[in-house]
Amino acid sequence: MTVEVRYLTDPACAWSWGAEPKLRRLMWEFGDGLRFRFVLGGLARSYGPEYRDSDGGIGAGSDPYADLMAHWLEVSAQTGMPVDPRIWRVAPLSSTYPACIAVKAAQDQGPDAAYRYLRRLREAIMLERRKADNLEALVAVAEPAGIDAQRFRIDAQSNDALERFGYDLDEVRTIPDEARAVEGAVAETEGRERLAFPALVFVAEGGERHAVYGRADYEAWRAAAIAAGAEPANAGKPGVMEVVERFGRVATREVEEITGLPAPVARAELWSLAREWRLRPVPVLGGELWETA
Repeated sequence: MTVEVRYLTDPACAWSWGAEPKLRRLMWEFGDGLRFRFVLGGLARSYGPEYRDSDGGIGAGSDPYADLMAHWLEVSAQTGMPVDPRIWRVAPLSSTYPACIAVKAAQDQGPDAAYRYLRRLREAIMLERRKADNLEALVAVAEPAGIDAQRFRIDAQSNDALERFGYDLDEVRTIPDEARAVEGAVAETEGRERLAFPALVFVAEGGERHAVYGRADYEAWRAAAIAAGAEPANAGKPGVMEVVERFGRVATREVEEITGLPAPVARAELWSLAREWRLRPVPVLGGELWETA
């Protein structure tokens, strides 16, 4: 039985980046039992002096970009995922709408391609300070994500991708009563209500929906998946190399989450594998990513 997971997010959402360890753990544990559908929420039509977002306290001060930097650092401190908030000083995004539309275009090449593209796009924004708000910058992410760049370029400019993004915006801005009862599940961005990211809706084969809103832990995600009919595909914990080989590039915090290893042990194993030339560390502000050597 395959359960659809509607994953509400935005490529530039710090909380969604911070949730990547949980997301990848979910992918590992349930395997093909979960089919992900990424619903793009349009975090910012336009960044600028008037931008406001209640979820991150953006606009509370006199400089929204300074608020964004502080927000990213706070989320990083809470989640353990590295970030480079200097993007908001050196190359601030003008909007997240182009990135959202780009992910919809990547979905045309399959759900796995959509996730690979979204993940690589997150790394470009959150760690590499890349101004991924225009076509050329977004196309540049396609090939490293393992998708057909020429096809992606065409799809990213199509009316179909734009229309599907519009449907996603409607879904994100439609607040169920059950979400209003959850603390922190509803935010206001640019004067409009939206569900806080990430939000997950597990849809059973019969259409029954099991949603998880707000800052939930992994066990809440797992329980909702099982309630929708998904069955764990991998009972045991993987080794460090298995995690890197499965996902291609991982943060240290992701290795800790998926393997269940204590932080000092996970770090020691990663560096040991690097000394054996099996892994290569990719330095980023506040830590490392790891990939096969």
